[in-house]
Amino acid sequence: MQLESILKSYERYAPVYDQTFGWLLSYRGRTMAAGVTNHRPGRVLEVGVGTGISLSYYRREHQVHGIDISPHMLERARRRVSRMRLAHVSHLEIMDAREMQYPDNSFDAVVAAYVMSVVPEPERVISEIERVCKPGGDVIIVNHFAARKGMRRNLESLLAPLSNKLGWRPDMPVEEILQNTSLREVKRHRLPPLGLFTMLHLQKGH
Repeated sequence: MQLESILKSYERYAPVYDQTFGWLLSYRGRTMAAGVTNHRPGRVLEVGVGTGISLSYYRREHQVHGIDISPHMLERARRRVSRMRLAHVSHLEIMDAREMQYPDNSFDAVVAAYVMSVVPEPERVISEIERVCKPGGDVIIVNHFAARKGMRRNLESLLAPLSNKLGWRPDMPVEEILQNTSLREVKRHRLPPLGLFTMLHLQKGH
């Protein structure tokens, strides 16, 4: 994935994201991801916060930071925070997830929902996520990962050359995340619709 293609895609999607992708992807995956963080208050980072559709799902005792590479998406997130009076959201910033401007061990939890297959160099992104997460902290990844075989795998392979036009990679294997981090896998959930999405709950060692 090329950054220029990603920015163009999100400029195009931003005005209709909540009514289309937001509706399709929001409830189960995003609420489950936020729910993992909600067992205790802390500092939470949402990578790829987009239009901020997840921000109301976090407990109000949190201090939530959100980053995104798209100014068009982030502007809608800021309006959402203002409109819904989400006082627990402390910062929304334009930032490249491959090179985050946070010190090591900054957050109790890091969430990246529907992000890893749309970023360039996901191995750098997961490395940065691990770096900014505190020891013992939670990392929650929600994403579409490629099937290992069957008709779905064949379709994903056919769509792969169109990644830059689609704005996401349909053929990304889960190993591309797990093999580039020392984060420990705690649990894995298949999500609707049709098990096309997966939630990975990972944890950083002490």
